[in-house]
Amino acid sequence: MQNIAQAISWVFNPLIMPVYGLLLVMYIPSDHLTYNPYCMYYLPVENKMSIIYIFLLFGFAAPGLSFYLLQRRNIIQSIEMDSRKERMIPIIIMFAYCLMLYLLLLYLSKGSTLLPKYIYALPLSGVLLTFVFFFLNKWKKISIHAAASGILVGFVLAYILGHVEFELIMLAIAIVISGLVMSARLFLEKHTLTETIIGWVIGVFITFSVNYFYFY
Repeated sequence: MQNIAQAISWVFNPLIMPVYGLLLVMYIPSDHLTYNPYCMYYLPVENKMSIIYIFLLFGFAAPGLSFYLLQRRNIIQSIEMDSRKERMIPIIIMFAYCLMLYLLLLYLSKGSTLLPKYIYALPLSGVLLTFVFFFLNKWKKISIHAAASGILVGFVLAYILGHVEFELIMLAIAIVISGLVMSARLFLEKHTLTETIIGWVIGVFITFSVNYFYFY
């Protein structure tokens, strides 16, 4: 059971969760009969792949490499950052990458047809969430895994509420993943129930608010 919980924590690493959210909304049908400029299911395949690659680069590969270098320099003891004090620099790094991704997407959209608003709102959610976590981390070691699963739920919920037709399976998948991740973190005794719930609620609230109310 220990190995299963650890595997869940790695498969649903906080850095990769936004990409999972994009995959859900890009490949599960929505708004079959209604024209919706925010629908991501009908984006051209090449656009979908380009978006996924950009998010993987700025949201997963680049920060993952940065955290590895921090560990090699003994600035953090492990990639999992179990100590609350170790998290400050990684949170700042994630803030910077989320901001760079948001600004890059805005820059790439100049002079061309704008992509669905969720493409811009998702990294902006990361900017605000890491900003909040920077200050919360001084008070309590909030679960970043739980916050990331909250990002997934908040993103998918905001997305489907912006559509006339949608498949509830995408929200069900996001909720099940959230349950697995939070259960795994509790089983591994990485966080208390309070730290896990606070992280999840903050992740859902900020991500849902930004993605639902974002406008160009």
